[in-house]
Amino acid sequence: MVADVTVLPQAADKTPRTARGRRTLRLILDAAAEEFGQRGYHEGSIARIAQRAGVAIGSFYTYFDSKEAVFRALVADMSRQVREHVVPHILAAPDRLAGERAGLAAFLQFVRTHKALYRIIDESAFVAEDAYRAHYVSVADGYAASLEQAFGKGEVSDGDWQVRAWAIMGMNVFLGLKFGVWDEHRDPADIAAAAHALISNGIAPR
Repeated sequence: MVADVTVLPQAADKTPRTARGRRTLRLILDAAAEEFGQRGYHEGSIARIAQRAGVAIGSFYTYFDSKEAVFRALVADMSRQVREHVVPHILAAPDRLAGERAGLAAFLQFVRTHKALYRIIDESAFVAEDAYRAHYVSVADGYAASLEQAFGKGEVSDGDWQVRAWAIMGMNVFLGLKFGVWDEHRDPADIAAAAHALISNGIAPR
């Protein structure tokens, strides 16, 4: 996972103010991803998170008040990591359609090295529904806005930006599940090319 931590714990007074504190928080979040990814929320424990992170349990409580608090922070942190990994690939492409292709390939690569993402996000629907909803809504709103901007540049056709954003997101989520978590044998570039053809040309007969 990335070294930076821009996601804050649940309370401002628990936000680390030193580089050492930020490193410790990063260790705890990474350990929580491993623990919840392997055991799930209900079987996961603070003691094992602390052990995985190599910190005392007291250090855990310096940053989080409870197991739910670290889980919520982890959902937000993983959501941020996905965006920070994928968005630069989209922006570096020569146009938005090429960006969709590059972004999906980058997302598949991310999922293959962060397989806990799916279990954690899916469990958040039951553990912290508001965090689950916030994850998808924030991504969709940003996606819709970027599509509208691409339209302004003449790179995509006009349309319902929210519907398009949710539709493309839904496609990417399930492609990530199939070809990121369940099956790593196919080249992400090939998967992205097939999805790119669907976005660019649709499925109407020609």
